[in-house]
Amino acid sequence: MEVTKITVSNTIEAGRSKVWEYWNQPEHITQWNFADDSWHCPKAENDLRTGGKLQSRMEAKDGSFGFDFEAIYDQVVKHEKIAYTMTDGRKAVTTFEDTDGKTRLTTTFDAESQNPIEMQKDGWQAIMDNFKKYVEN
Repeated sequence: MEVTKITVSNTIEAGRSKVWEYWNQPEHITQWNFADDSWHCPKAENDLRTGGKLQSRMEAKDGSFGFDFEAIYDQVVKHEKIAYTMTDGRKAVTTFEDTDGKTRLTTTFDAESQNPIEMQKDGWQAIMDNFKKYVEN
């Protein structure tokens, strides 16, 4: 079965080391890791190393819905690349590319089969847009 890959990206007005730090440190993850202002990320843990685990909790602020996100890192190349496998077996790769003092952040992930492709892309892009806003403010 062929897996559909979805790519989202953004150019962040910050250097790679700051973008790397804000993308990976739990105290920052909780500030941006949600697609909509009606949601939040009350908890994040990150053991950033090959074989380490990323865990975060995303919830609607009104308490009506929430879910846990977990993944195991397949590859970590500081300031350049992160690859992981989610608990359902899907894979994702995020790259950090220096572009004249800014950082091009790109994530490519395996689509899941329960939601439309556009909905998945829009959700992941909204999280990345939220990340950009957080880093730049």
